[in-house]
Amino acid sequence: MSYSVCLFGDSVAKGVIFDSIRRKYRVIKDCFAASMETQEHLRVTNYSKFGCTITKGRELLERHAAELSSYDFVVFEFGGNDCDFDWHAIAENPDGEHLAKTPIAVFEEEYRKAVRFTRENGGTPVLLSLPPIDAHRYFNWFTQGENAENILRWLGDIDRIYRWHEMYNLAVCRVAMEEHVLLLDISSRFLERSHYEELLCEDGIHPNEKGHELIFASLREAAEKASHRMPQLSPRLALA
Repeated sequence: MSYSVCLFGDSVAKGVIFDSIRRKYRVIKDCFAASMETQEHLRVTNYSKFGCTITKGRELLERHAAELSSYDFVVFEFGGNDCDFDWHAIAENPDGEHLAKTPIAVFEEEYRKAVRFTRENGGTPVLLSLPPIDAHRYFNWFTQGENAENILRWLGDIDRIYRWHEMYNLAVCRVAMEEHVLLLDISSRFLERSHYEELLCEDGIHPNEKGHELIFASLREAAEKASHRMPQLSPRLALA
C-alpha cells in the first residue's frame, strides 16, 4: 500500500545545497524527500520553499487547507531561517538591538498554530528536528564582505550561533511533546558523527548530498521506532 505525505519546510526540506563548483545554490535530485518517494514508495507533495520561515509556512499551509485531510501525514521542517539574523544590520550597528527573523516565542507559538490548524482540518502533523549547523563555517560564510569584528563583538563568541540554533531545535521538540505530535529525530544521527561538518555544505548550514542520505536514513529509523512504540499507528509510520 502507498501512503501520502505533504511536506512544508525550508530549503533543507526542498533539497537545496550549495554547489561549490558552480558557486551557486541548486536543488539536488536525490534529496531526502525525493528518496522517501522513490525508495519507500510514498507519494510526497513538497511545498517547501527556500528561505521559508514558520510564519510564511503557516500562511502556505492555510492556502492548502482543503488538501490536508487527503494526506496520511503532514510533515513540518522549520527553524533554520527563523533563528537567523540580519547580519548586515548587525555589522553596521553592533551595539544596537537585533531580533531573529522569528523571535523564539513567536516561533513556538506559530508552530503550535500550524500543528493545531493541521489537526482542525483533518491532517496528521509530524515534526522533524533540525540538522545541526557548523557555526564557524557559517560565520565565515555570512561575514564575507561584512565587518566580521563588529559581528563577533555583538555575538560574544562564534559558538553562540550553534547554541542559538539549538534553542530553536529544542523549541520544536517542546512543541511536539506538549502538542502530542510525533517528532522524527534527524539531529542525533548527525551529532553522533565525529565530524558531522563533513555532511554540510560550504556555507555550514545546508546538508550536502551525504547529509541528505543521512536524513533519509534517520527518518527510516525514527519511523520504525515510532511504529513499535505506537502499534496502533503501524504500518502507517513504518517507512521501511
